[in-house]
Amino acid sequence: MSEVLIVGSVAYDGLKTPYGSKDRVLGGAATYSSLAASLFVPVKMVGVVGDDFKDSDLSMLKRHGINTDLVIREKGKTFYWKGYYENDMAVAHTVKIDLGVFERFDPHVTGLARHIPFVFLAAIHPDLQMNVLRQMIRPKFVVLDTRDLWINITKPALVKVLKKTDLVVVNDQEIRLLTGEMHLMKGARALQKMGPKTVIVKKGEHGAMLFGPGWTFLSPAVPLDYVIDPTGAGDTFAGAFIGHVARSGKLTPDILKQAVIAGNLVASFTVQGFGTETIAGLNKAKLKKRAAEYHRFASIPKVNL
Repeated sequence: MSEVLIVGSVAYDGLKTPYGSKDRVLGGAATYSSLAASLFVPVKMVGVVGDDFKDSDLSMLKRHGINTDLVIREKGKTFYWKGYYENDMAVAHTVKIDLGVFERFDPHVTGLARHIPFVFLAAIHPDLQMNVLRQMIRPKFVVLDTRDLWINITKPALVKVLKKTDLVVVNDQEIRLLTGEMHLMKGARALQKMGPKTVIVKKGEHGAMLFGPGWTFLSPAVPLDYVIDPTGAGDTFAGAFIGHVARSGKLTPDILKQAVIAGNLVASFTVQGFGTETIAGLNKAKLKKRAAEYHRFASIPKVNL
């Protein structure tokens, strides 16, 4: 079992959905993904927070086996995002963004952390992602997330960091923007030629597709009766994915497929509460119960033709 290094944003969110609203709930890509990965392995988290960051939130992260020594506290405000969802929970409407100290985020990886073999780079500026990779010493498996903003305004820098990435996580829109291909299968193969040998396409409530060298795997989403807040579902998915892979230490197709299922399972809890509240209360017993239900749902019988 190996440790995972996770680099990304730590934030407070103001959220409004058809199920209610909450302000200043703990969020951020590094937070969601670290909590998810910590269900499987120890995590070293790299980020920045302001002097308004609650000690209770820092303590909660530590209780989950997340090492926060590389989470720097600076004078100023913690990154804040305020937004809302209407009936289409796949679309987030931004009301306010205050980058705070995150605007000056300059991740530094020091000491033994530079030797951590499994690395997740959340959707931060590609130059920062490349900066982290230059500090790492022969990582075994690098997973990268991105977003349409970076594809639109920093594509050359993103293409450079993709060449040093083992796996990239994108959604349908992002893969089309990156490759120019309108068809998903063609887009995945084109993206593999850009560097990462493996591609995950997140499809929200429809699950995820995993494209390996010459093979494809589809994992349906967990069927849910309700979704309260979809914020951070993709980050949770990615964190659980790399955490599961790191626990195994192997990079076989079967392990990668299992990791995609683990990502879908953990993310299904995140969306059933506001912010990180639900995933912070998740344990292995709850996860195993949902896994058993999922496998009964997802089993595919043979067809006699």
